[in-house]
Amino acid sequence: MSEAKIKEIVLDLLEELCGDDVVRKDLDINLLEEDLIDSLDYTELLIGIEDNIGIVMAPSELKREEMDTPNKIIAQVLKRV
Repeated sequence: MSEAKIKEIVLDLLEELCGDDVVRKDLDINLLEEDLIDSLDYTELLIGIEDNIGIVMAPSELKREEMDTPNKIIAQVLKRV
């Protein structure tokens, strides 16, 4: 799977979970500080990544500050490809 395809899948998941396309416009927006994502959404995101990309990302492996912007989430996924 290409890097561009992975990025698109992650952004699709984030846009659906956040209910806002700002995640596509500002890839450095802090999703937690802006109240765009909560812990349940975060879990759903990890499940979505596993279902759509095939990468298992356990919440216990990740620090909050490693996954608080779209760019950081994409980078974490790409590290595991």
